[in-house]
Amino acid sequence: VNQKVLLIYGQIADPSQKALDGTLTVYHHQDNFPVTMWPVSDSHFKALVHLTSGPNRLRFDFHNSSIPAQSSWMNINFLPVTTSPPIHLVILLGRDSPGTFDAVPERVRREGNDLDTALRKLRMAAYLWQAFTGEQMYRNGFGRRCFRFEEEWQPGTLTFRDRESGQMRSEAKIHIVRSEKTVRELRDLDLAQQYEKATRKGDLFSIAMEAIKGHFKPTGDQKQYVSVLLLDAHWDTRSKTVTGHAALGGGSNDIQLAIFGSQALQSYPSCLEEVVPAFMDCTRTDTNYVANDCNESGSNWEAANIGIGAHLHEVGHLLGCPHQESGIMLRDYVTFNRTFTCREPYSTRTKSPGMGLTLPKDECGWHRLDTLRFRFHPCFRTPADSMINGDESVRVWPIENGKVIVTAPTGKSLRYRVRICMDLMRGLGIHFVEIFASGDDTCHSWIEYSNVDGLSNSPPRQVVLMEDDLLSRLAQDKKEKKLKLSIHSIGQGSHTVDDFSQLKSKSSVVKMPNGQMAFKSSQLGTSQQAGSRPEQVILESAVKQTKLLTSIRIYHGFALDGIEFFYEDSTSQLFGKRGGQIGGSDFMLGMAFHSSLSF
Repeated sequence: VNQKVLLIYGQIADPSQKALDGTLTVYHHQDNFPVTMWPVSDSHFKALVHLTSGPNRLRFDFHNSSIPAQSSWMNINFLPVTTSPPIHLVILLGRDSPGTFDAVPERVRREGNDLDTALRKLRMAAYLWQAFTGEQMYRNGFGRRCFRFEEEWQPGTLTFRDRESGQMRSEAKIHIVRSEKTVRELRDLDLAQQYEKATRKGDLFSIAMEAIKGHFKPTGDQKQYVSVLLLDAHWDTRSKTVTGHAALGGGSNDIQLAIFGSQALQSYPSCLEEVVPAFMDCTRTDTNYVANDCNESGSNWEAANIGIGAHLHEVGHLLGCPHQESGIMLRDYVTFNRTFTCREPYSTRTKSPGMGLTLPKDECGWHRLDTLRFRFHPCFRTPADSMINGDESVRVWPIENGKVIVTAPTGKSLRYRVRICMDLMRGLGIHFVEIFASGDDTCHSWIEYSNVDGLSNSPPRQVVLMEDDLLSRLAQDKKEKKLKLSIHSIGQGSHTVDDFSQLKSKSSVVKMPNGQMAFKSSQLGTSQQAGSRPEQVILESAVKQTKLLTSIRIYHGFALDGIEFFYEDSTSQLFGKRGGQIGGSDFMLGMAFHSSLSF
């Protein structure tokens, strides 16, 4: 496995014969981590184990007052990943922030609400995200793969015993970043996402982005993935609003960012020993001090679900996931606790007793489409994965008989003078296609092309789509609606076809000057700038054998203005306009060819 904290679940004996309650004690490899204990309910257990680099031999002891202790052993090899970009964890504060978060007085007395406590709780929440996601990827057939965190050598916090002994460990690093804004500015009601009258609900994301760019100073050659906790989020009892909070995820070319407030942070566990107690804590939320977020956090365990789970939802956006019909990317994180406990307390949200025994089938999860996005995402790369060239191109065009062809690049080898061949693009190809009916906000039907393990039998470079097949995958009441497709490649490219019927219609057919028929591809560009107009050019070299294309000139500034094609007979064709940099940039086809020969 490639993650430090791993979820282990199973059962003791045969629960159909005699259901047993008791305690499962986990002894870690060579006692390099303290013993942890986990409840067993009706013979079922769920435990989080801490792993160290290399082989780990774990012992599990079951204790029950009616039978002798039983032991079992498990061998797990932990290989830390260093070949994938990490997710950076950040606590963001106002420039004058005291570094405290909302908590009831009893919590403040018992564990504190200072920056050190916030660090421990966010770190534990992050490892819960990782354990949850790694397990979900495994259940979906993609192996034990997950995102990783940037780590550093520091005083350990994943067990309370480390805090007492001062034991040093390599654990997730959390950056402390201060914004240029004051706490008062961050808590302005006009910025509060949940305040109905707010007019600048997205500004907290921009403020966080500015602070993160100032801290990490991205250079553009490597995308950064950052998850931020807004520590100065505060429950304003007068307006009944969480100020200084926004739940948003997304980003730009160099930073992918998720932000979430600290309004539920008091309910988070701060170490492994506190995970089960935190998700079983029925203490009612005191709205004199802390928020009942979305009226779904009426007790401490439910607040932990909303805080940890909804922040993970924003991490999903950071990783490229849209909203889904179910799972974390809907609002199924209200049952996030079920992944880590076998029983569930009374729920103030549903006003009913919690589920008596929570099995894997009862847990929330990442949607299948989320795990497909994760499978070839750079953050989920493992040492066993082939190197992938980031060719994101996806091409779509119609052909005869109402068919549409989709292509994406596959294998391409680069040969070096020492005669070593590296397959930099092995495994690339078409990954999956999402099918939407007109009016659908989320995807309900899709086609997968890559096999489950993604290693053998390379995905297809080209597939043919037909409307009848696509419609057959939709619900009966949606078969008459307009089809929209979102096509994804293993190289992380995507292309959207807004109207499949129009793409394959006669409007996509072009009669060439020589009488032959040609087909237009799906439109390139979004035409969002003022003065944009559709334009097409049929290259004369494609229809006249006597025409030889010799060079291409690209006119550009910050964006593409035009492309001019030059022929051997001194004629040219212009696509777009001659704007931007004076003279453009020339590319001589003959020189490029000779250069490729000498590589």
